[in-house]
Amino acid sequence: MFSKNKPLNKYLAVFISFLAAVGVFYGGFFFGQNQKPPNGKEFNIINQETGQQPEVDFAPFWTAWNTVSSKYVSAKDLDGQKMVWGAVEGMVKSLGDPYSVFFPPQENKEFKDVIRGDFGGVGMEIGTKGGTVMVISPLKGTPAYRAGIKAGDKILKIGDKITLDMTAEEAARLIRGEKGTAVKLLLLPKGEEKTKEVTLIRDTIIVPILETEEKPGGIFLIKLYSFSGNSTNEFRNALRKFVYSGNSKMIIDLRGNPGGYLESAVDASSWFLPIGKTVVREKFGNGEENLFKSKGYNIFDNLPLAILVNEGSASASEIMAGALREHDVAKLVGAKTFGKGSVQELIEITPQTSLKITIAKWLTPSGISISDQGLEPDFKVEITKKDIELENDPQMEKAVEIVNNWKK
Repeated sequence: MFSKNKPLNKYLAVFISFLAAVGVFYGGFFFGQNQKPPNGKEFNIINQETGQQPEVDFAPFWTAWNTVSSKYVSAKDLDGQKMVWGAVEGMVKSLGDPYSVFFPPQENKEFKDVIRGDFGGVGMEIGTKGGTVMVISPLKGTPAYRAGIKAGDKILKIGDKITLDMTAEEAARLIRGEKGTAVKLLLLPKGEEKTKEVTLIRDTIIVPILETEEKPGGIFLIKLYSFSGNSTNEFRNALRKFVYSGNSKMIIDLRGNPGGYLESAVDASSWFLPIGKTVVREKFGNGEENLFKSKGYNIFDNLPLAILVNEGSASASEIMAGALREHDVAKLVGAKTFGKGSVQELIEITPQTSLKITIAKWLTPSGISISDQGLEPDFKVEITKKDIELENDPQMEKAVEIVNNWKK
């Protein structure tokens, strides 16, 4: 999740050698700097002295560099700068964090195209767990949704590429493409043993925000698809509609909501919490914490409120659900959430490259790590294959039961 108002750090590092790339290894350079290739292709290495950790031995890097430069069968065709980008990618992958990614020039351009929306896709949020690429949520009305792809489905192959140990960004890069072109996916649907292959036609993806519905018994349903920049106003309008409708109970459906802006989640939570109540805690690697607190709109008093969650509820969805549950204003119904509770910062390394790196974890008000555990619902209700075939929604039925028999 990115913080919308937080400026992106622009570290315009001169990023020519691997030493400068990692921003460390002064002493490592000392150990390895005299190793020059006796033959083969030589490179003019600059910015070698950037570094601050003398205990790191950089000699293995130079040994490998020199070996490749002198012994590789096509050494004369090597691109030294490309080798640096590959080394940096490997360094970031060694963190074991699927959300920290280095973007070389071409990938950086593609990532910026995605941010601007200049791309064709299939309409699903993906993530990784245990080295497996998984669907967090298909977006309503998109090629993925129409193909019947569900939250929790595993993506085993994209085209002819096996996805094992791919990052989410690597997988997304293969799935995205020019509008109107096809991409083939090999899936293992959640809860099944047999794989299936689907071919999707890429399209321009428009992410929906929310829908409302009045249900029998005075229940008002808000289906929130994402915490986008516009969701704050849309959610406020939905609450206004609820007040004027005369309904007295509410269900907020966050199933399949992959998240979005932190500020939008805090603002939405503020309609149900007194001013100053903690919505989420941001914990950094050095132990420091930032508290994000309710703005105190708090216009509802003892409102019967159920929140629907599932494997596709991630990030900002988990923040809102966790806060309202822990402050005892809502009950969670459905399935365990995805568990994506970290914040990434996009840092410019050179004008052509960037690094998306995890800088903090989100904790619920009581200190539970969303990333480590996800959120278990108060009322766990599974949707079976038969439910899907019959278009039954036992999770919604349970939420209706809870608000109709409201007890805090």
